[in-house]
Amino acid sequence: MGRFLRWGGVAHHVVVEGAGPVVVLSAGLGMSWFDWDPVMPLLAPHHTVVRFDRPGHGLSGPAVAPPTAAGEAGRIAGLLDGLGLPGPVTVVGHSIAGFHAEAFARLHPSRTAGLLLVDSSVEERARPPAALPARLALARAAGSLLGHAGAPAALGPAARRAVVRASRTGGGDPAPRDLVRLCYRGGRVWRGLLLENATYGSVAAELLCLRRELELPACPATVLAGGAGGPRWVRRQRGLAGVLGARFAVAEGAGHLLMLDAPGSLAGLL
Repeated sequence: MGRFLRWGGVAHHVVVEGAGPVVVLSAGLGMSWFDWDPVMPLLAPHHTVVRFDRPGHGLSGPAVAPPTAAGEAGRIAGLLDGLGLPGPVTVVGHSIAGFHAEAFARLHPSRTAGLLLVDSSVEERARPPAALPARLALARAAGSLLGHAGAPAALGPAARRAVVRASRTGGGDPAPRDLVRLCYRGGRVWRGLLLENATYGSVAAELLCLRRELELPACPATVLAGGAGGPRWVRRQRGLAGVLGARFAVAEGAGHLLMLDAPGSLAGLL
């Protein structure tokens, strides 16, 4: 099931498989390391694949500080250091983790061999949200309230499966039920999800600042969109590729969870 590396005061769950050039996989909001399982048989024979759970996700410990773009880029670098993998690496970010992957490439260009954004979050005109401390306090209070009410234990796995089913076109949630129960019956994951959601706007705004200040390294960059997101979503993903000077590809018929709906397309691009 992996190992635990301590960084930034948090025990991070990390899984390393395969051999070859290093690829780092970071999943979207509320997702876990096992959500990348469908692509692993396609990647591990040719790559050293690193999967990790951000604080409050999967099996990692709870977050001790609100996430930032630079902080998440530093987290990737710190975990790679802990694994003895200084780089360069190809970093893959899905959904909100697309912010983190791009920040890593801009802040650690010498360690970046490639960048793949998988149906990444896109915010063309993000601004830091007003009253961020109040938003954070509300997120923490909501997480505590859910935990004390027993909502994660009663509804967590079912909620996780419902979200996965709604976010893809290829069926239900293929994740093993025992792992879903292990991760989603506790309040830690839901608190982590709420905290990342509360800081979404501030992380997006910080990334726009990084774009103005730091160039992407001269390495392959690709934006992969899920075609089932609709024409407007695909146009926004194409626009993101244009801003980054990246290659653009569409997985026709795939939903937001491309690692589940189109693992072959994702692995083929890598």
